[in-house]
Amino acid sequence: MANNEPGFSTLAVHAGAQPDPTTGARATPIYQTTSFVFEDADHAASLFGLKAFGNIYTRIMNPTQAVLEERVAALEGGTAALATASGHGAQLIIFHTIMRPGDNFIAANKLYGGSINQFGQAFQSFDWQVRWADPANIEEIESQIDDRTRAVFIESLANPGGTFVDIAAIAEVAHKHGLPLIVDNTMASPYLVRPIEHGADIVVHSLTKFIGGHGNSMGGIIVDGGTFDWSNSGNYPMLSEPRPEYGGMVLHETFGNFAFAIACRVLGLRDLGPAIAPFNAFLLLTGAETLPLRMQRHCDNALEAARWLNAHDKVAWVSYSGLEEDDNHALMQQYSPKGAGAVFTFGLAGGYEAGVKFVESLEIFSHLANIGDTKSLVIHPASTTHRQLSPEQQTAAGAGPDVVRLSIGIEDIADIIGDLEQALAKV
Repeated sequence: MANNEPGFSTLAVHAGAQPDPTTGARATPIYQTTSFVFEDADHAASLFGLKAFGNIYTRIMNPTQAVLEERVAALEGGTAALATASGHGAQLIIFHTIMRPGDNFIAANKLYGGSINQFGQAFQSFDWQVRWADPANIEEIESQIDDRTRAVFIESLANPGGTFVDIAAIAEVAHKHGLPLIVDNTMASPYLVRPIEHGADIVVHSLTKFIGGHGNSMGGIIVDGGTFDWSNSGNYPMLSEPRPEYGGMVLHETFGNFAFAIACRVLGLRDLGPAIAPFNAFLLLTGAETLPLRMQRHCDNALEAARWLNAHDKVAWVSYSGLEEDDNHALMQQYSPKGAGAVFTFGLAGGYEAGVKFVESLEIFSHLANIGDTKSLVIHPASTTHRQLSPEQQTAAGAGPDVVRLSIGIEDIADIIGDLEQALAKV
């Protein structure tokens, strides 16, 4: 075993964790403290000056958080990671690290509605400009890149449509122009897709979803792929220029292939403050242990549910990459041979009103704004998660008025289909 790379399931259980050296506790303890005692004045100075690694204050790092970070970095094949209070907090820190007022980034137009709103509305306050592009149209992505573009952002598996994206092709375009590729891997999880292996430089997750898996804790994470040269262009000064608060240290020069994760921690999390609570880190870490078991069950159940819905006369269409006839099936086989994930959309022939009636009639499915729970979940995006978007934006994001999104849980598939059947009978 010492000479072999551990398998995914082994990493999900063990990566980053050791028995507690003081008590022998096998589970990672919850270090519910705000701050940590220094050995002496020199030790404190070394920590504050980034000359030594260690704990200062839980807003910046915490031992429970550190185990979670090391585990997800291992699962994604990254060099380091930074956990945050939420996925949105993680995205804020990523762009804070690479953007300046007036800079822009290219983003896929098929994204989680909250990300569309964050990029298109909240980021305006920082004068960070988003340029939308169809992730299936490489030429459209490339045509919008200019000398103020700083990144390309996509989802590996788009929410809510459940379509896979050609990560490698987009990475090639981004790297051609000296840009990092940022991939939101929330919907797929590293069990299905490891974007760094396909050219991604940064991976971001809402840990709230599949990695935590139980709908009980908020969290986000940034994984540094260690693949991007932050000093090559001069466009990323937070990493490539001397930092006055650290005695003129150049972070990329000092920390090499995990400099981005360090910059996010000591320049972003330190000052913006979306720190993850130790208790949430503990719950998410526990959830990560069963990720491979849950994800496979999610995928198996989702495929059966999609096939059943696809044959129903009240269903106008089903968008699920696991279906052989789906236009996205070839990309799914290329990037995610273990399965097409738990989330997919379908359209009811009766449109908006039928979608609302269907959602209200379900019994096992919970109607709420989340995905990735062990429980089956449902939402009508046009009236909820994507409500803030215009009808044109809703349709472009795969969340038109007839669309219903399902997040298939790990219940018995017969019960899942039975609930869908009785609800459709009421439409």
